[in-house]
Amino acid sequence: MALPFPLASEPDQHASETGRKLFAGPVDFVKGVVAMSGLPPADRAEVCFAGRSNVGKSSLINALTGRKALARASNTPGRTQEINYFALGDSHYLVDLPGYGYANAPLPKVAAWQALLKQYLSGRATLRRAFVLIDARHGIKEVDEEILSLLDSAAVTFQCVLTKADKVKAQDREAVLTQVRGKLAKHPAAFPEIILTSSEKGDGLATLRATIASVA
Repeated sequence: MALPFPLASEPDQHASETGRKLFAGPVDFVKGVVAMSGLPPADRAEVCFAGRSNVGKSSLINALTGRKALARASNTPGRTQEINYFALGDSHYLVDLPGYGYANAPLPKVAAWQALLKQYLSGRATLRRAFVLIDARHGIKEVDEEILSLLDSAAVTFQCVLTKADKVKAQDREAVLTQVRGKLAKHPAAFPEIILTSSEKGDGLATLRATIASVA
């Protein structure tokens, strides 16, 4: 029997080159959005990155694009309060969603961010896939379940991307993968492959680039 939610395989040469070209071309910060009325025109395919604070989202975006400071990393969880839009040439938007699970943010701000997140995920017709970043050291936590259920209800296909894979010993990785697969099996919107990444070592970046390039 096939393993549920296998690790995504390395892309073939054509897919790898397509992904490389997409991210090697112009990558520009477009704007930070704090309300749905501020979203740019829905004139191209869109993918978004979601993840709890400190999951390594900014580091992964910077590694994908080869630009060290494109996305602002912060030592303070919850600092990014906007939906940040980046243009990949003129074919894709890469959207950096506010981190969630921030324990120290004021409650009214948390509520506002959550409301904006729900509006965006439910109302953006050009959103092709959400990539939900999960720390490979910890697996899916309760705070992640809310976003996964939200994506189910919004009928937005999401793919799990495990970050910081270089921080996990091989024997511990299998236990985390088993936990993640069990959790994903409960979510109908989950794309049936997991991408394992390391921003520091470069693992999985070609696979993730190729996957994003294929979503149109």
